[in-house]
Amino acid sequence: QLQLAESGGGVVQPGGSLRLSCAASGFNFANYGIGWFRQAPGKEREGVSCISLISSSRSTIDYVDSVKGRFTISTDNAKNTVVLQMYSLKPEDTAAYYCAASDRATWLPMTARSDYQYWGGGTQVTVSL
Repeated sequence: QLQLAESGGGVVQPGGSLRLSCAASGFNFANYGIGWFRQAPGKEREGVSCISLISSSRSTIDYVDSVKGRFTISTDNAKNTVVLQMYSLKPEDTAAYYCAASDRATWLPMTARSDYQYWGGGTQVTVSL
């Protein structure tokens, strides 16, 4: 059974860092695209970062403008894990963060919720003094 589990959330002061992990089980994530989304209270879930078709040499990475230069997505193939490293965190980064997997065989970046079929349960990130 395909499962995704996020970890690494917590409370951090503005300017701090957190490292989120998305552990995939029940499937080889190299054949999937992985996206990170976040949802703040009262707001729509938005795409944060994605990496398409991990096994492809043409795999692409994308970030929403608000996190470019501060967040980095990477994969640990040996652990079937996708990591979202977050630096210079701001209060507006506060949200529940979710990872998602897509079985669409495309190297193009997938930034929409509808691109993904499988979702983890989320991990909370709170940026506050």
